[in-house]
Amino acid sequence: MASDPEKICIWAITPGGIVLGERLQAHFPGSDFMVSSGAMMGKTLPGGASNFKKLATALGEQFSHYDAHICIFSTGIAVRLLAPLLCSKLEDPAVVVMDDKGFHAISLISGHLGGANELAHRVAKASGATPVITTATDVNSLPSIDMIAKECGLVIDNPPSIKTVNMAFLRKEPIFLIDPLPCLIKALPEKFRAGQGQDGGQNGIKRVSIQCSDVLLSVPRETLLLRPKSLVAGMGCNRGTSQSELMALLTRSFERLGLSLKSLAALATTEVKADEPGLLDLALSLDVPILFYDKDALNSVETIQNPSKTVEKFLGVKSVCEAAAILASHSGKLVVPKIKKGNATLAVARIDPDYL
Repeated sequence: MASDPEKICIWAITPGGIVLGERLQAHFPGSDFMVSSGAMMGKTLPGGASNFKKLATALGEQFSHYDAHICIFSTGIAVRLLAPLLCSKLEDPAVVVMDDKGFHAISLISGHLGGANELAHRVAKASGATPVITTATDVNSLPSIDMIAKECGLVIDNPPSIKTVNMAFLRKEPIFLIDPLPCLIKALPEKFRAGQGQDGGQNGIKRVSIQCSDVLLSVPRETLLLRPKSLVAGMGCNRGTSQSELMALLTRSFERLGLSLKSLAALATTEVKADEPGLLDLALSLDVPILFYDKDALNSVETIQNPSKTVEKFLGVKSVCEAAAILASHSGKLVVPKIKKGNATLAVARIDPDYL
């Protein structure tokens, strides 16, 4: 089931829509309510609402600032205004459309990953409307691979292949699964799996496959490539090292070593660097957490491969990047021993499968 959208905007352009919008806003604490000036007809703006003059302009300005939109106007208007704003099913916010009488709550955009299907049900429950869901897997009571991936915390690397896998579900064709860590096998019911192995196109036969890996690789068009959040980058640096230098070390190293940056789960370092702007900005730009470890924790790691006398002299620890990576991976395997480049060091560990 999709997680509830965090930030919701409700839109109304008719008097009836305003009445319905007020009811919905009461059911969605923290939501914003946008009302057309033309619908007010001299009435006072509802408490907590904002008004706009032109729907196309206001919707265009606000569309990407919310996780979800509830549009109380016709589907035709929504389609015409939203079409130029859409980017990707991985990024677009959820959109639910309602008539101003509250008869229907239609999941229109981002039904699965954006959570519009789930939001339509919540809106229907709050208003008494009938939820309208049109995604084929849902109406056939079948799983959808995009939702399974989301629930498992997997990043979809090649979104166009989502429809290939979901179509296989609809045709009742089992999927060939390559999942060595494993990350997906428990979430994909056995009846939907054809088997496991290293090649989804054995003997030259094309077959729909899912490959779950943190390694850079090329896959056939019939294969959906999923990225587990399985790698941790331990990093150390001199004081004042720029975010750009740290990013260059990280990205170039991952590319050279054949690892996917989409599988990066976290950065890790010493607590001495808790105020290091370059590292903090790097974590922010990558949208991953950064974990800090004290001297005792770093020195407790016994599996480091490249201790440093210099680091031990100044920080009192034998290792920063390797030790931090191993700690953050729950004592996982060190897949990239310490690399030093310029003012920074990097090590990468794969998270213990029990913690994925």
